[in-house]
Amino acid sequence: MTTPTGRRRRLGEHVTAYGFLCAALVVFAVFAWYPAIRNVVLSFQEVNFVRGSSWVGLENFSYIFDDPLFAKAWRNSALFTLYALLLGFGVPFVTALLINEFRHARAYFRVLVYLPVMLPPVVVALMWRWFYQPEGGLINEVVGGVGLPTSEWTNSSSTALISLVIASTWANMGTATLIYLAALQTIPGELYEAAELEGAGIWRRIWHVTIPQTRFVILMLLLLQVIATMQVFTEPFVMTGGGPEDSTVTVMLLIYRYAFVYNNFGAASAMSLLLLLVLAVFSAAYLRVTRSQQT
Repeated sequence: MTTPTGRRRRLGEHVTAYGFLCAALVVFAVFAWYPAIRNVVLSFQEVNFVRGSSWVGLENFSYIFDDPLFAKAWRNSALFTLYALLLGFGVPFVTALLINEFRHARAYFRVLVYLPVMLPPVVVALMWRWFYQPEGGLINEVVGGVGLPTSEWTNSSSTALISLVIASTWANMGTATLIYLAALQTIPGELYEAAELEGAGIWRRIWHVTIPQTRFVILMLLLLQVIATMQVFTEPFVMTGGGPEDSTVTVMLLIYRYAFVYNNFGAASAMSLLLLLVLAVFSAAYLRVTRSQQT
């Protein structure tokens, strides 16, 4: 039987727990939910901080649809995402496989691969901008030093976007690598031993054991990477400013221009809402497909 003292202690614990929960809810409401709801409202308004906002219906959406950069920004963001998947999605997985095979200094390599993630994104972008300099840049100096042809990199519309993908992959692969590494270390060793007894080589072991055992992690990281790369901003903003010839103007960069260059917060909110809807529809469809394949 619970004593009055025990009931008071339990009540005090519950009050403390709900107090911490309420504090977290307030933070989320102020810094996440309210801005999201406010963005939806602003997308249907003409924002004026002096006279006040007024409702304009779908005019903001009509404005961004008529913008010549609208289609180009979506195209560049989609291409950036595609290149990031083709070039960068497999790199963390392969890196995790290699680190997992080391018997010694595994912790050192984990720190080494995660080090770029700890650097400020702007610092990384500025560093890679110097790497890509046509004259005196590190990459062209190394490439020219071994007798290979140099490139304009971010100064050419044909190579600028892929150059940003390389820099972004280097800067962000550490997190995915550690997640893959943690997943690899949960695979029972008996599965590999059984595969070896069946005569399976390293590639067959990876295909029939490693990938199936880490399938959930791979699918989840694929979704997260698509969402993150569709919102790329720092690299094009710092390294190219959207150029050359608007070849690196992304959706997020165009939203920034609408809000802080053109002072059209209604158009920026409308563009943000479209991006939210596209990513939400993609995420729902992706999760539905992957869930149906697992059942």
